[in-house]
Amino acid sequence: MQQHNLKPPAGAKRSRKRVGRGDGSGHGSYSGRGCKGQKSRSGGGVRPGFEGGQLALIKRLPRKRGFVNIFRTEYSIVNVGELRVFSPNTEVTPKELLAFGLIKSFKHPVKILGNGDIDCPLVVKANKFSDTAEKKIVAAGGKVEGI
Repeated sequence: MQQHNLKPPAGAKRSRKRVGRGDGSGHGSYSGRGCKGQKSRSGGGVRPGFEGGQLALIKRLPRKRGFVNIFRTEYSIVNVGELRVFSPNTEVTPKELLAFGLIKSFKHPVKILGNGDIDCPLVVKANKFSDTAEKKIVAAGGKVEGI
């Protein structure tokens, strides 16, 4: 089989609708746009959400509009309780967290949160710690180090 011999199956390709090519074509005179009005003109039509001059829904419900902070820092989150997989006195870095599957990638900085309990001392290195996580790690005899 050669590339120049390939053809789509019968009926898979349709020719485009040629509007404005005379009344005999079935798509003449108004070209499927109906008579007069804003929608019949070239470049005509209204923006999405336009309600004919009535106060639009998005303006009537200001609390629904929202805001997305494009400068927000997204963190990979690990809870203190998940650190139980490490043996005592281990140095826990993002590399180890990735190896144990506690984070998915190095794309985001790592933040340790205080959910759960820890009983063995660990040296934990991460970008950020919550106050409760820091207290729990230190109370277990471990150390907290920022990266």
